[in-house]
Amino acid sequence: MSIALLYERSENDENGIKLTAEQLGVPLIYLPFRKIALAIHKDGYTVKTKGKDYTSTVKDVAVVLNRAQSKNRRLYASHTLELFDKKVINPSQIEFACYSKLRTLLHFWKEGIPIPKTVYVPCDPYDTTKSGTRISNEKDIADLLENELASADGIVIKPDAGTHGNKIVLSKNREQLITNIEQTTPSITNPVGIIAQEQIKKWFYDLRIIAFKEKGKAPVCHPVALARAGFKDFRTNTYLGNLVFDAKLPASIRELAVKCGKALGKEHDAWVFALDAMINVGENKTADEAQLKAELDKAAVAFKTVQKVKVDETRLTDFPRWNSKLEAAFHKFMGTAPYAKIKSVIEENIEQNQQNVVFHEANSCPEFWEQTRLIAGINVAVPLIKSAQSMI
Repeated sequence: MSIALLYERSENDENGIKLTAEQLGVPLIYLPFRKIALAIHKDGYTVKTKGKDYTSTVKDVAVVLNRAQSKNRRLYASHTLELFDKKVINPSQIEFACYSKLRTLLHFWKEGIPIPKTVYVPCDPYDTTKSGTRISNEKDIADLLENELASADGIVIKPDAGTHGNKIVLSKNREQLITNIEQTTPSITNPVGIIAQEQIKKWFYDLRIIAFKEKGKAPVCHPVALARAGFKDFRTNTYLGNLVFDAKLPASIRELAVKCGKALGKEHDAWVFALDAMINVGENKTADEAQLKAELDKAAVAFKTVQKVKVDETRLTDFPRWNSKLEAAFHKFMGTAPYAKIKSVIEENIEQNQQNVVFHEANSCPEFWEQTRLIAGINVAVPLIKSAQSMI
């Protein structure tokens, strides 16, 4: 019985999983999950592309690494494969929870894990009657949110199934709140209603933390986080141009991360998560902000070497060679004085404010080959493959 890697397109993370599997001596079977026909019928099932029949391949598979990038496709893939009697990393129940920010937070809240105060209003900004009359709900929704989040410095609205910080908006007053509610229309990333949170005073960084479990072993939190940092926006997501640093985690935060994994993983034997957390720093900042911004500007200049390698098209034709260049560029960036200074500020601030950490999201299919692997020092392909091996 074998391990399969399911993917939509073979991107850096998938190429990294393949390369890691080769290094570990673990054979992988590759299963495309886009232009493929899954047929169920009285005689069983078939899995075919236009040019190849994967049915027998699927039948020989024991465990599948589900790396479909679309949340919807990933959920369909895991549920379908489980009904084909395959074990999946991560299972469909986990995918269902992680698909939704609200469902994730409900699992965390149920286990007493600190989260931002969150409000869900299951009502869209407007309704349309059968006669075509439009009923506006924005002001009523704003009233509900303001009543619940009255003490917040700002109200953050998030799409329930959004990624990369897309369409996350901050309202500083009622006028902005109503406008943001109006623009939160039903979509594939926000099926129904409005999700809002108090604004966390997280200063200039947030944390991406990796937690995982193999069958028969205790869950583990990697001791170093990926800190996404910058002053470009209240969102510190790297897709907005913020920088990345490594940050050692205190034992208390590592313990909470394991608790998050257990809250989502429940009875499942193996799982891998990337958890997003913020430190509610408030006014307890441990460095002069002007000097910090100056150091971030210097670090941004140093990071340009990394950015140049990232867009190098040789990653598509000679992945191992491109990967060596990427590793060298990150190593050079991490060796600069501005990097060391900012890393020191982040770690000191985390240590002093560790009791104020809040967890706000979990990713069941994290991107990892570039920043998480080379900054935080964990190749997520390893726990993915080892978790799969433990299930055979």
